[in-house]
Amino acid sequence: MSNENPISDASDDVTAAGAQNDIRGVLIQVGGARLLLPNATIAEVLSYAPPAPISGVPRWLLGEIRWRGWTLPLVAFGELSGLAREPGGLGSKVVVLKALSAASRLPYFALLTQGFPRLVTVAADSLSRDGREGDVLPHGVQARVKLNDDAALLPDLEAVEAMIGEALAQAA
Repeated sequence: MSNENPISDASDDVTAAGAQNDIRGVLIQVGGARLLLPNATIAEVLSYAPPAPISGVPRWLLGEIRWRGWTLPLVAFGELSGLAREPGGLGSKVVVLKALSAASRLPYFALLTQGFPRLVTVAADSLSRDGREGDVLPHGVQARVKLNDDAALLPDLEAVEAMIGEALAQAA
């Protein structure tokens, strides 16, 4: 007869399966809110340096930065979404994101953040929708969520990419 406990083995399997379904996320502080992004979308975090201006673009498109041979548009998400004015400065960081849309003109773009991003584990039972059905969401946001006790916004990165493309096309 075996001394193995089939109940504890089964609970270990469930715990391991749950951990495999967790994803790594990043909370970034932008003007007036926190954004929750999948860690896989972030290419790099940089110190802020004033971007080269682009004439004829909306105020939320702060300019362009140079990164690894690319010229990337730098977006102030707080301004784009209408949440808050968001000037860069001391303590600001820049998060370089991988573009998701196949229609995007560039494979990367950058977001201005306030402070350093925080790596988090996102488990299915720790994430819930925050807000009521029919709530009006800010531009570029697909949902309000709670991660444990932290309120956050899920950005609509494809919509943001489209807005960047439109702004750059109109400026050209």
